[in-house]
Order: sequence, then structure tokens, then C-alpha cells
Amino acid sequence: MDDRNNVAAAPRPRARPRHRGFSLFELVVVIGIVALLAALFLSRIPAWQARAEMAAMEHVVGSLRSALTIKVAQFIARGNAAGIPSLAGSNPMDRLSETPGNYLGVLTGEDAASVNGGHWYFDAHQRTLVYRVRHEAYFSGGLAHRPGARFFVHLIYQQDGGRRARQRQRQVVGVRLAPLEPYAWRNAPGPVAAN
Repeated sequence: MDDRNNVAAAPRPRARPRHRGFSLFELVVVIGIVALLAALFLSRIPAWQARAEMAAMEHVVGSLRSALTIKVAQFIARGNAAGIPSLAGSNPMDRLSETPGNYLGVLTGEDAASVNGGHWYFDAHQRTLVYRVRHEAYFSGGLAHRPGARFFVHLIYQQDGGRRARQRQRQVVGVRLAPLEPYAWRNAPGPVAAN
């Protein structure tokens, strides 16, 4: 009997808990959710790329406007305000200390017609700075035949009302880099309502 008591008093080994894996249904649900999130993410990538392109283009335009303002200030500081009109129709990229990596230079004719999206160039014939848009579905306006924006350096004249001001020659006080045609960036591709 001593043997029986010894056996009964010995601790019993604990039963191992059963680890249950994913059921097939749970696995299909998880894969479905991951696939849906991936599809949503991938569908937004072109819109994000278009926003990045828009920001890069507007950054270059802002830099060019600042460079032109500095050049006008230099003319005025040197007492040579008569030199300001020479900036009209000029290539504003010449005012930058370093041109953007996607600037192709001065082009004419066939060279300008073959420019791919995402590049700047100066059209020597029309004296305009042109940006060809890469994400065309998110852009409206600008050039009629190929999506893009054209900019021209215009003169700014002193605002002086009255008949005497109209009779005498207007005084140039600055320049402005302005788009030749209105344009807009859209959040989603598709047609734009007419204004």
C-alpha cells in the first residue's frame, strides 16, 4: 500500500494548453482587409505624385519671382531704373544661381515640341518659360495642345491716375512673372466644370 500512496501523492503533470491557429475563415478575412488597404493606398499614389509635382512647380515659380524682384532691386539700388524694361521677355531662369535639375535650357521649334512631362524649358521664339506637366489628368488649363503652363516676364507700371499721367510716358517700377493662360491643379482626374 505504501506504493499506492506514493503514486497518488506524486504531482500529476499539467496538461499542455492547446494552441489553436487561424481558421481558414479568419485567414481569408485578414488577407481581404490587407488587400483592401493596399488597394486604397495604391489608388492614391498618382494623386500624391501630382500634388508633389504641383508643389515643385510652384516652388520654382516662387524662386523665379524672388530672383526677378532681387534683380529689380539691384537696378534701383544702382540708380539704373531705366534697365528694368530689359527684363521683359527675358529668361527668368538666367536669374537663378542654380537652375532646377529638370530645366532643359533654351529650345525652339521641334525641340520644344518633343519635351516630355515634368520639364521646364524657355521657348526662344515666343520668349516664354514653359513647364510641361507630367500628371496630365490632374491639370487643367494652360496650353491647349499639350498640358503645361507658360509664363512671361511682364513690366509693372506705376499706378498714377488722371489725364496728365496718361499723356506722359508711364514709368516702369518692376516686373512680374505671370502665367499667359490660366491653369489649375485638380485633386482627382476627370473633366472640369466650365467657368
